[in-house]
Amino acid sequence: MTQVAPRPAATGRTPRPTRTPSFFFNGHAPRRRALVLVLGALVGFALTVVWSAEFVDQTIGANVSEALLGHPAKDAPLTGALAGIAFALATGVAGTFTACNIAVFSAVAPLAGQVATRRGRVVAALRPLGQLAAGALVVSAAYGVVVALVGTGMPQFQTAPSAGGFSPRLIQAMVVYGVMGLAMTYLGLAAAGLVRDPLARLTARFPGAPMFVMGAMTGALLIGRPFGLFRQLFRDAAESHNVLYGAAAFALQSLGNIVIVALLFLIVTGLFGDRLHRRLTAKPSRVSALMAGAFVAAGVFMVLYWDVRMLARRDLIWYPLAPWA
Repeated sequence: MTQVAPRPAATGRTPRPTRTPSFFFNGHAPRRRALVLVLGALVGFALTVVWSAEFVDQTIGANVSEALLGHPAKDAPLTGALAGIAFALATGVAGTFTACNIAVFSAVAPLAGQVATRRGRVVAALRPLGQLAAGALVVSAAYGVVVALVGTGMPQFQTAPSAGGFSPRLIQAMVVYGVMGLAMTYLGLAAAGLVRDPLARLTARFPGAPMFVMGAMTGALLIGRPFGLFRQLFRDAAESHNVLYGAAAFALQSLGNIVIVALLFLIVTGLFGDRLHRRLTAKPSRVSALMAGAFVAAGVFMVLYWDVRMLARRDLIWYPLAPWA
C-alpha cells in the first residue's frame, strides 16, 4: 500500500517569497520588515528636518580642518603640491560630518555581521575596509584627473543662479546625490528581501565587489560636493592642470572621508566584537534589519535633503525645517 506523506498543518500565514542569499540579503528577511523600512525612512526624513549645513560645514568642518592644519583653512593659499595634499587630507577628515557624507555611515552596516572570532576579528574588519577604501580611491582619483584636464570650465565652477535660482553647481549636486540616494534606497529594499540584490551575480564571482562598489559611491560624493573647503581644493587642482596632483589630492580627500568611519568601526569591533557577533548570528534577520534600515535612512535622507528640501530653500514648495536649519 502506498503511503501518502501528510500535508503540513495550515498556519494561516502566507509564506514569504525567498530569494537567493547574497551580500546585501542573507536569506533572512526582517521579522517586521515594514516597520524596519518605515523607521529607516522616518530617521532619514527627521535628519533632513534638523540638519543644519551651516553648523556642520562651518562650525564642525572648519574647526576640525583648522585644528589639523594649524591655521584657518578658509581662503588659505595652497602654495605647492605638498600644501595641497595636506589640505586635501585635513579637509577630507573634516568633511566626514557634512550632509552628503551621511551615506558613508551606512557602509558600516554591511560590515557589522562579518566578525567571527576574537583571533580573526582585526583581519575580518580590515579586509572589507580595504575594499571600501579601494573603491573610493579609484573613483575619486579618476575624477581628480578629469578636473585637472578640463579645468575651470566644469559645472562646479558655475555658481551664478539661472532660472529658478539654481546654479549649475547646485543642479549637478542635486542630480548626483539624488541618483545616489535612490541607489541607497534600492539597496535597503534588497537587504529586506523585497527586490533582487543588483550585485548578487557579481558578488558570487568577486566576494569583495559590494564593498568596492560602496567605496566607489563614497568617492563619487566628490562629483557634486558643494562643501566650501572642497571647492577651494577643487579650484586649485583645476587651475594647476596637473593630473598627478589632481588624482592625489582628490584621492586623499576621499580617503579622509572614511578615516573616522573606519576608526569607529575598528573600535566597536575591538570592544564589542564577540558580543555583537553573538547577537547578530543568534537571529540572522537582525543583520537584514540593520542593513535595510541603514541604507533606507541614508537613501531617503539624500533624496529629500538634496532634491526636495532644496526646492523649499528656493521657496518653491513648503518643507518642515527646524528653526536652526
